[in-house]
Amino acid sequence: MVVSLVATAFWAMLPAYVPNNAAVLAGGGRPIDGGRTWGGRRVLGDGKTWRGTAAGTLVGTLLAVVLNAVGPAVSGALGVALPTFPLAAGFGLALGAMLGDIGASFVKRRSGRERGAAFPGLDQLDFVVGALALAFVAAPGWFAATFTLPVLAVVLVMTPVLHVVTNVGAYLLGLKNEPW
Repeated sequence: MVVSLVATAFWAMLPAYVPNNAAVLAGGGRPIDGGRTWGGRRVLGDGKTWRGTAAGTLVGTLLAVVLNAVGPAVSGALGVALPTFPLAAGFGLALGAMLGDIGASFVKRRSGRERGAAFPGLDQLDFVVGALALAFVAAPGWFAATFTLPVLAVVLVMTPVLHVVTNVGAYLLGLKNEPW
């Protein structure tokens, strides 16, 4: 039961977990806010670009397609019925993750935090809230069948742990300037 919940939660969130990393790799380019300020602070900052957002959304959506292709084999190996992704759900998870992260940047700038500054809680769950909200809008039937309350609970516990572990690992490998 626990293995099934964790496997389902992780699998269902993969198209949301990957986009922000893809955005960093493909980043650069024109900032979404165009350098504009509000109240003396950047609206979003240089880290939120059109190219990164498009790349992250594309990679997350394509990952959902790949997961559909390999899903039966992985389900058989794990002995767990893993969800498949309608295209709208994969797109919703990926774009929602990007929009959640963009929203968090907006909140961080309004609170006076600089780019890269830690904001515990928000840093770990911003993209989750965006991904789940947009997946619900894009594919409500799939969302209700996939994200049951136990699966949602696992996502909300597992995601901050994964976030901390992967960020510390990236920092130790020299891929990030800060460990959060």
